[in-house]
Amino acid sequence: MCWGLIIEKIFRLIGLKRQVGALEAAAKGAALPSGSGRGYADAILSAGQFERQVGDDHNEGPNDIRLRVERAMRGAVRGELKRIEAGLPFLATVGSAAPFIGLFGTVWGIMHSFTAIAQAKDTSLAVVAPGIAEALFATAIGLAAAIPAVVAYNQISVSLGRAAERTNAAVHRIAPRFSNAGGVAATSA
Repeated sequence: MCWGLIIEKIFRLIGLKRQVGALEAAAKGAALPSGSGRGYADAILSAGQFERQVGDDHNEGPNDIRLRVERAMRGAVRGELKRIEAGLPFLATVGSAAPFIGLFGTVWGIMHSFTAIAQAKDTSLAVVAPGIAEALFATAIGLAAAIPAVVAYNQISVSLGRAAERTNAAVHRIAPRFSNAGGVAATSA
């Protein structure tokens, strides 16, 4: 389950990077991206377009419309990122709990070794080895689960933070385009 979540997040981050790039290009004057209406950039731009229309309906001035649009687009950024972040707490939990589960298995395996020593009244390798092997296996399983989860959690968190910064910078530059007379034309990117 952990690996499935990691792979799903990697694919979402690849798509997110592409969408953020489209928003950054639009911030530099390129045509605003428009696609299926379900993507990250589409959700953000739709929020801006909707608020521009509301501002027009209320006969607001260009500056008020720009502020309204930027606030709505930033809200859409937060909402979209929250959707993409779903599942990250699970990775954090696995990363922090798995070593302790492995430690529990280690203690259990060593207890088996001591029990075997007591029953056999012998400390030979043949008596001790199965419990020690069990202990080492439990430790390895705990670490095998924890290490990828922690690395993935940290990398995904950093990537999402960077995407948020880049998107908010693009939103700040795109919002004034919505306050122009007639709004903004969206074209396929």
